[in-house]
Amino acid sequence: MRWLLVILLVLFAGLQFRLWVGEGSLAHRAELNRQLEQQELDNQSLRERNALIATDVESLKTNLSAIEEKARADLGMIKKGETFYLVIDKNSSASTGKDSSQ
Repeated sequence: MRWLLVILLVLFAGLQFRLWVGEGSLAHRAELNRQLEQQELDNQSLRERNALIATDVESLKTNLSAIEEKARADLGMIKKGETFYLVIDKNSSASTGKDSSQ
């Protein structure tokens, strides 16, 4: 009877150790829950970005003016008959610390 009590106490102590300290412990579970919440936030922001990109792609597939706008903004497209003017701000070189006299 005494040996059974000792075995049960050792078993109980081992289970308590795992519960509080080992893998699968309450602290480990709390850390995993925190990581899960962070990953869900990251996933949500990525879903929003993907939805925006999908909207852009659909617009580019169906709307010729969207294609033209994208080409003008990203590639510097100029139509025949248009005149391109490049406006340089003289103060911009002073604000970046570059010397324009060289």
